[in-house]
Amino acid sequence: MVLGAIVSFVVALLVGGLGIYVSGRVVAGVDDYSHAVVTALLGALAWAIGSLIPLIGSVVALVAWVWVIKWRYPGGWTDAAIMGLVAWAAALVVIAVLNGVLGLGISAFGVPGV
Repeated sequence: MVLGAIVSFVVALLVGGLGIYVSGRVVAGVDDYSHAVVTALLGALAWAIGSLIPLIGSVVALVAWVWVIKWRYPGGWTDAAIMGLVAWAAALVVIAVLNGVLGLGISAFGVPGV
């Protein structure tokens, strides 16, 4: 049971990292998958902490997640927001393929809403 949870977490983190990797390549021109995976992990941590705030937690969490992208990649807030949207879309496609074709029930860790 613990091993299954660890494997699920690692796969979800790698999928979230893939979404951020695609967005980093498309928007910022950064070609580093390990950098994207660390960004996904830090972004998930920022999202978790920000979402604890009552009433406005979702907004704070989203801003914190975009800030992590801004901090880890070149560009400003607009580039980071675009990267977030591209990462979300890329992770959504990967999840749809993995869950639809292979029948896996996974999500993307580090990319909100996927």
